[in-house]
Amino acid sequence: MTMFKILKKQFLTSNICRMEVEAPLVANAAKPGQFLMVRADEKGERIPLTISDYDASAGTVTIVTQTIGASTTKINSMEEGECFADVVGPLGNPSEFIGWDKARIEASHFVFLAGGVGSAPVYPQAKWLKERGAGVTVILGARTKDLLIYVDELKSVSDDLQICTDDGSFGFQGNIPALLEHLVRDEGRSYTDCVAIGPMIMMKFSVLMATKLNLPVTVSLNTLMVDGTGMCGACRVTVDGKTRFACVDGPEFDGTKVDFDEAMRRQKQYVSQERGLK
Repeated sequence: MTMFKILKKQFLTSNICRMEVEAPLVANAAKPGQFLMVRADEKGERIPLTISDYDASAGTVTIVTQTIGASTTKINSMEEGECFADVVGPLGNPSEFIGWDKARIEASHFVFLAGGVGSAPVYPQAKWLKERGAGVTVILGARTKDLLIYVDELKSVSDDLQICTDDGSFGFQGNIPALLEHLVRDEGRSYTDCVAIGPMIMMKFSVLMATKLNLPVTVSLNTLMVDGTGMCGACRVTVDGKTRFACVDGPEFDGTKVDFDEAMRRQKQYVSQERGLK
């Protein structure tokens, strides 16, 4: 029987937990942009979590989970040495740049917009690109200094880490789109590609700003998923006027083609059930 043992556990904030999990087959096949389905125990709900890191030689994958409802509370309450019932993956399509040739990668300069827990899945993408010669800038944002995560990790895989907080408690005072505009318009920075991962509302306004700055922009819709296989239909999203499923067609899409208002309405449908309310 496959055991998905928790090897390391660390709370990054009061409700965001990072775990390194033993899963050699998953680690060997994983690529940036993909996700996992994790189940705490035999009766547990399947939770989609973006792969935050993977190490094929060690046979481990890293997940970052924010406590929101009953299932994520159960996952984050598990301790080192305990095992998950299931860790299934890698699922979804890898980031598009995985298929680019060497010359295109080396000629690119990506700016990653990482909001909240979105900082974790940005890490393997930035790491992969930096190792292959691409320019990498990361804009990391949170409401306040205490909610910033992955600061050191993102600094290690980028040429330039920019930090902003809504309340000005650390770095640039303002949100991620505002800092992106400042870097391009006021400081003359130039980027070839933009990737935004974070809360849906943050991605919506990041796409509007990137479009304003003539930057192609990719977003990850991992937060919409439920079963991760396309069977439940809960992650339906309209992309370029057509219905797509975030889990099997994504999780990454051209941000300019995503109907964010529809996606945000869908995301709110099951909030009361997730929190255990009637």
